[in-house]
Parts: sequence; structure tokens; C-alpha cells
Amino acid sequence: MANTFLNRTAFWRGARDCAPFMLVAFPFGMLFGVVGTEAGLNIAEVMGFSIVVIAGAAQFTALQLMLDQAPTFVVLLSAIAVNLRMAMYSASLAPYLGGASIWQRALVAYMNVDQTYAVSVLEYDARPQMSVPERLSYFFGVCLPIVPVWYIATLAGALLSQSIPMHWGLEFAVPVAFISLVAPALRTMAHVGAAITSVILAIAFAGLPFNLGLMPAGIGAMMVGAEIERRSTRP
Repeated sequence: MANTFLNRTAFWRGARDCAPFMLVAFPFGMLFGVVGTEAGLNIAEVMGFSIVVIAGAAQFTALQLMLDQAPTFVVLLSAIAVNLRMAMYSASLAPYLGGASIWQRALVAYMNVDQTYAVSVLEYDARPQMSVPERLSYFFGVCLPIVPVWYIATLAGALLSQSIPMHWGLEFAVPVAFISLVAPALRTMAHVGAAITSVILAIAFAGLPFNLGLMPAGIGAMMVGAEIERRSTRP
């Protein structure tokens, strides 16, 4: 059973392929640890945030709204809107990993974040001959430099928040992380159209309170991307 589940070659290839993302995942996680403790959360609350939610963008969004004393439903709705992309990630991975057992798919769903999805789906596209156990092994290998690092970095940021010099500028990790993910993924007109739409709508709705402009931007981008893909694949 163990040999069927874990293909060591695929696992370590995944870990190697995703290793460069540690350069942004670690400062990103540290930044959340710092911001969380400075916002008044204790270490247990900061770690609970990262372990349960494990989604940096949604965590920062929720934390900022909590600091702004936004209503609870706005905090939840905004965090869900930011994470709507995970539903698309799951749908994209289903053809490759749908044959896995329910507990394996549950683990994939938990660790399905931007970096793990982006690296895995590119590999699956490039190697269509991979079996389901090989794909699972590769995915869990990809998670190795991201998920544990996220926990460790969050803890380090929370513990060292008072001693980290401001001139370190850890906030650079947020835009760098998303640029490094988005740029390689712009492979079709649907991807490009969705990206451009999200930027335009995010700017247009930037004046909405509690960062609610993210919701029409995300929804509009998905609609445009889906429509472009529908038109391009229509007989």
C-alpha cells in the first residue's frame, strides 16, 4: 500500500521543483506572524490562523478587516471571495487527482494553495502519462517546501516581531509571491483576459469600504476568463 501511495522519485522531484518558492514563502509567513502579533493576536491565535486557514492573502485580508472593526459577515465574505480561486484550482486538479481516495483528496484540498497548485498543474500538463499515485506523490512533494515552511515562518515572525528591524521590508514578499505565480500561468488568452479584468475592476472599485472591491474584481475576472475560454473552444 505504501509503495502504491508514495512514489519517492515523483515526491522528491516535486519538492525540488517547488523549492525556489521558499524564498518568498518564508518572508511572507514571517510577515503574517509579525502583523498578527502587532495587531494584538497572541502566538496561539496567530498559529491557529495559519494552520487552519493556510491562505496568506485571505489571512491578511481578514486581519486587516478585523483591525478596521468591520462586521463579522464582511470579514468572512471578503476572505471567502479572496479564496474563490481555490475552487477553480480544485476543479482544475480534479481530472488528474479525482481517482485518489477520499482521505488523499482531503489532504490535497487542505494543502491546495497558490504555489502547490501552480507547480503541480504545470507538471501534470507536461507529463500526461503520470499515474494517479505518481501525481499524488508529486503534489505532496511540492507541499514539502511550502506548508511546513509557512508554519515555521509564521511562528518565527510571531516570536521575533519586536526584534525584526523595519528596514528589512518583509512586505516585499507579498507582491513578489503573487507575481511569481501569476506570470508563468498567463499561457492563454483566457488567463490574460482574466488577469487584465481583475486589475481594471480592482482599481475601479478601490474606493469601496473594507476592501470589498476585491469581490467584483475576482468575480468579474472569472466570468471574463470563462467566457474567453468558452468562445475559444466552441466548435
